[in-house]
Amino acid sequence: MEMEKRISLELRNKTPAEVAELVVDNCRSSDGEVEGLSDDYKELEFLSMVNVGLTSLAKLPSLPKLLKLEISDNMIVGGLDQLSEKCPNLTYLNLSGNKIKELSTVKPLKNLKNLKSLDLYSCEITTLEDYRESVFELLPQVTFLDGYDHEDNEVPDSEADDDDNEGLDSEADDDDEHTAGPTRDGDDDEDDEGSEGEEVGLSYLMKDGIQDEEDDDDYVEEEEEEDGVGVQGEKRKRDAEDEGDDSDGDDD
Repeated sequence: MEMEKRISLELRNKTPAEVAELVVDNCRSSDGEVEGLSDDYKELEFLSMVNVGLTSLAKLPSLPKLLKLEISDNMIVGGLDQLSEKCPNLTYLNLSGNKIKELSTVKPLKNLKNLKSLDLYSCEITTLEDYRESVFELLPQVTFLDGYDHEDNEVPDSEADDDDNEGLDSEADDDDEHTAGPTRDGDDDEDDEGSEGEEVGLSYLMKDGIQDEEDDDDYVEEEEEEDGVGVQGEKRKRDAEDEGDDSDGDDD
C-alpha cells in the first residue's frame, strides 16, 4: 500500500490536527520521500515509518511537537540536518538498519538539544573503532545509544509508563475495594442474621417441645385422676352394697 493512502486510512475520520500518534510501518514510498504528511499534523508527538523505503527526509513536514521518530530499516544515507529544522523537540530517534556509515553523517543531530536516546543498531557506522565513545563525545546531550548509556547500563522503562501503570493499579485496587468491601460486609450480615435466625428457631422449637411434653404430662395426670375417681366410685358402690347385705342379715 502506498504511504499516502495508508496515512489517510490511519486518520480514522480525524483531522490531521487531531492526530498525536501515527504508525505507517511497512507501506511504500513511491519515490523514497515522505508522502501524505503536511504541516497540518502540528499536534503529532509520535511518528513511525519503519521499512517504507525512505531514502531521504527532505520532504518531512514541520512537526514542532514531535518527540519520538521511528524510521528504522530504510535506506537513508544522510540529510539528517532536516530533523533539527523540522522536528526540533525530538527526544528519541531510531535510525537502526539504515545506510549510515560515517560519524559526520550524524553530526547534525548535535542541534537536537533534547535528544536523549539514539539508535543506530545495524548501521555500518557501528563497525567503526571506538564507535560508542565517538558518538557520545560528538553528541553530549545523548544519554542512551543503542539502548545503553555511556557506562553500559541498559535504558530503564520510561517514568511515564511507570506512572500510567501505577495509576491503573490504584484504580483497580479502588474498584476492588468498592466492589469487594460491601459484598463482604453483606455476607457477614447475612451470616449473622442466619446464625441469629437459627438460634431463634432452635429456641422456639425447644420451647415448643418442652411445652408439648408439659401438655402430655398434664394429659396423663388427668387420665390418672379420672381413673382414680372411677375406682373410688366403684369402691364406694361396693361398700354400700355390702352394708346393705349386712342390714338385711341383721333383720333376719
